[in-house]
Amino acid sequence: MPRTIRWWDRDITPGLLLLAATLLSFLLLNGPTADAFHHALEAPFAFGATAHLVINDGLMAVFFLFVGLELKREFQEGPFRDLRAAALPMAAALGGMVAPALIYLSIAGAADPALARGWAIPAATDIAFAIGALSLLGSRVPAGLRLFLLALAVIDDLGAIVVIAVFYTQSIAGWAFASAGLVFVLMLIMNRWGVRALAPYWLAAAALWGFMLLSGVHATIAGVLAALAIPMRREDGRSPLIAAEHVLKPYVQLGVMPVFALANAGVSLSGVGLSTLVHPVALGAGLGLIVGKPLGIISATFAVSALLQRPLPCSLSALAGISFIAGIGFTMSLFIGGLAFGAGELAAPVRIGVLGGSLVSAIVGLLVLRLAIPGRTDPALHQHEQDAQDVGIIEDR
Repeated sequence: MPRTIRWWDRDITPGLLLLAATLLSFLLLNGPTADAFHHALEAPFAFGATAHLVINDGLMAVFFLFVGLELKREFQEGPFRDLRAAALPMAAALGGMVAPALIYLSIAGAADPALARGWAIPAATDIAFAIGALSLLGSRVPAGLRLFLLALAVIDDLGAIVVIAVFYTQSIAGWAFASAGLVFVLMLIMNRWGVRALAPYWLAAAALWGFMLLSGVHATIAGVLAALAIPMRREDGRSPLIAAEHVLKPYVQLGVMPVFALANAGVSLSGVGLSTLVHPVALGAGLGLIVGKPLGIISATFAVSALLQRPLPCSLSALAGISFIAGIGFTMSLFIGGLAFGAGELAAPVRIGVLGGSLVSAIVGLLVLRLAIPGRTDPALHQHEQDAQDVGIIEDR
């Protein structure tokens, strides 16, 4: 007899919570509560930290740890352990960064060379919102399709972090960055020497996060690095990594992601007019996300698929839908826009371009996937897959 699925365990629940938090954040920032809400997020408390900092650099590091664990599992024991299969999302992520940047430069950069500094704005995918949007389709989304988007988005976000560190970071504290590197090497050595208890890794991960934060590099990368060091298997065959992943899953999906959306999804429309809508920055960012993402992802995936003689990860229509979902740049794009242009007169075009481009990409992507994916997957098959995932049964190929 199949077990009863509680509302918080349903596939669609994280997406609904994310959508509700997004709408609430937008209302709070565009109503009489705007100043109070902004003050609540930006007012310093312990050690000068703000709620915004704790959420974006702290809670999101936990989110990246979670997705890093899931991705490592699939690269070690899942379909991506075949490097030729893993090459497809890697190529898709690269194409999904290059094409939007070129579109932005062809519009904004051509209009004014000074605007070229924002070339990376549409190159980023907001992994939290992309995965959350996909979850709105519930269990009808095949696991392989979600995994392709997850791998693509993680690689894309890591690329965006590298871009931020190289092109938009004024200075990096060398001692802190080097210390973070030493802690990461220590974690890899612990794994190599057979340390399988999770507690030492969590302590080391906290130190890694602290040094990364002090270095000036985006601290969320510490979550991905920590995930790479977590051991996959113990001598008895049990998996510390899968255990950690399933402990974190409800906290990330039902807590971290909605809180992140509440703090970041609200975009103030103050100062937005017709001139803002047709500004080169708004057009470049918006069209980069709407057109550049699917163009780059589809073309790169096709090229590498043909080169390696690998089948596509899904049908062409489903690939198109996933490519549009990857066009949800949102908070990462807004963050890069702030680094590129600050809070001056270009802030409004950045906001409207990113918001419009992400919204259109999400709607088009969900509609295309709704049509491309056949009806709901067999509930019994879905239950078997969930049971296998819960106990860490990985197919032996």
